Amino acid sequence: MKEAITIKEIARRLNISPSTVSRALQNSPRIGQKTRDSVRELASQLRYTPSQTARNLRNGKTGVMALVLPEIRENFFSEIVNGVEELAFSHQFSVALYQSHDLFERERQILSLLNRNQVDGVMLSVAKESQHFDHIQDLIDRGVPVVLFDRIPPKINTHQVGCDMEKGAYEATKWLASRGFQRIALMNGPYALVASEDRYRGYIKALLEEKLPVESALIKRVDLTPDDTIQKINQLLASPHRPDAVLAFNDYVALDAMQACRKQGLRINEDISFVSFANLPLTAYMDQSPLASVEQHPYLIGRTTVEILLSILASKEEMPTDAFQCVMLDPQLVVRVP
Repeated sequence: MKEAITIKEIARRLNISPSTVSRALQNSPRIGQKTRDSVRELASQLRYTPSQTARNLRNGKTGVMALVLPEIRENFFSEIVNGVEELAFSHQFSVALYQSHDLFERERQILSLLNRNQVDGVMLSVAKESQHFDHIQDLIDRGVPVVLFDRIPPKINTHQVGCDMEKGAYEATKWLASRGFQRIALMNGPYALVASEDRYRGYIKALLEEKLPVESALIKRVDLTPDDTIQKINQLLASPHRPDAVLAFNDYVALDAMQACRKQGLRINEDISFVSFANLPLTAYMDQSPLASVEQHPYLIGRTTVEILLSILASKEEMPTDAFQCVMLDPQLVVRVP
């Protein structure tokens, strides 16, 4: 492999110092025009490419952003990765991707690793197991820019990007009520996730406005695994007054619950109907999909997260504690069935 041309090689051929070459390439007025022209001409002939690593070292930067998320295999998070990488790469940043697999200890270890190995910033969506967030605060206290996205823990003063899940749940529940459904159940996520509480508030608000029953028996918490989802939907179906519609935490929960309903001989969208979150593309190919799903704009969440991080890195002044950016995107209820 041909060795890359360096500043030292250009300096040797022109019989000048490497520092003179460096300044000439930066068009420094301290270097005469003749020398600047000679350096640029030779650099062009030799196809010299400046070292991004060296440039980053001079600027005190690494050129690396860390992205920490629960599971890349989930379509929602893979779309976030697409949004992050496209914008980060266009600004000459590499993205180091880490998965917590929804485990608190793994998330803690990842952030500890990032604490020891410098990165220019961290983008984080917390694991569903995480209920204590000292590991996040440690990064912030060290001056590492942190942008939280989608799964955002409470009482952490830093930048945030998400989608308004309370509004999404409210609009989804109101839509079900407008279709004539009377007993609407909620299959919500774990207590630890702020997004679960957002969904709960929107659901309750809509039920109260529509004067529909608010019953604890119609509200189930699932740990987002198929086994627990099946157990909880079976509990709902065993009720003497089972629901006629279900608002599910996401499309994965809805699909697992729908499969359990089929096994009990129920007809989807006739005997029982579903509305969910995430708007998975695969549901467009299903004969019996959820009636509607709340689009959370994951690609835009990813891009917006990088935009905020880039703005932090471009700022030469330290931001005051009350200047944290918080972006909440508007959800969109995508109706799949006429």
